[in-house]
Amino acid sequence: MMPAVTQESIQTGGWRAGLRLGFRAGSDRTVLAERRRHGPLAVQRPFYPEGGICHVYLLHPPGGVVGGDSLDIDTGMGQGTGALVTTPGATKFYRSAGAQARQVQHLRVAADATLEWLPQENILFPGAQVQLETRIELQAGARLAFWEIQCLGRPAIGEDFDSGRLDSRLTLSREGQPLLDERLRVGAENRTRLSLIAGHAVSATLLIGPADDEALEACRALVQSAGDGHAAATLIEGLLVVRYLGDSTEHARRLFTAIWQTLRQGTLGHPPCVPRIWAT
Repeated sequence: MMPAVTQESIQTGGWRAGLRLGFRAGSDRTVLAERRRHGPLAVQRPFYPEGGICHVYLLHPPGGVVGGDSLDIDTGMGQGTGALVTTPGATKFYRSAGAQARQVQHLRVAADATLEWLPQENILFPGAQVQLETRIELQAGARLAFWEIQCLGRPAIGEDFDSGRLDSRLTLSREGQPLLDERLRVGAENRTRLSLIAGHAVSATLLIGPADDEALEACRALVQSAGDGHAAATLIEGLLVVRYLGDSTEHARRLFTAIWQTLRQGTLGHPPCVPRIWAT
């Protein structure tokens, strides 16, 4: 169901946007069979650079998210489908006068389907008030590659996140059973705490599954050779979880891309195929 315009959204002056995507198995490739949108969220036409896997680029035409904006994205992968979803650039959350910006993602992956959800980073400008929530539901035999990269401020130009707040939640369930449930609530007043992000600007998570001990060891070899920032990997009931903490979105993307390329054939059943949009 697409979100309706509420009195709250009218009062804050923010955009109320929704996008629903449904992928179905065609005769020789995955088809974007359902595409419903409300407000400033859209997708480009599907691409097929590697045969039957559907590549889709998410677009947010306003170019950034401001206080009062609300974005809802719902994606359903039908049985036996395969899709890679990314964005043409970083998502920017701008300074707010007090209203909160909100983005909710609901990703559902049916049996024997593969979803690769690989957006570019979220950049939170100083003063941004942001709530993010991602819910991932996997059925039996579902395959997943997912990452999210949060950047507080713009460290590349020396801009610190000296005001504002991020409230981010990520949950993942397999066949209805919770497997991952985590929340990061960080602001200018607590971001130096060692139990949060220890003063760093970039916090990122990569999930790949199903994975095994061999995939974990291959991942750890890449993590150890990354050099910049802090990174670690663990295996939770067949789900590979990789963390990055540092001060460079470029380093985080480079590490996650290397891990994804190395493990894609073994975990998802396809050789690496980097979206062309990442090179522009």
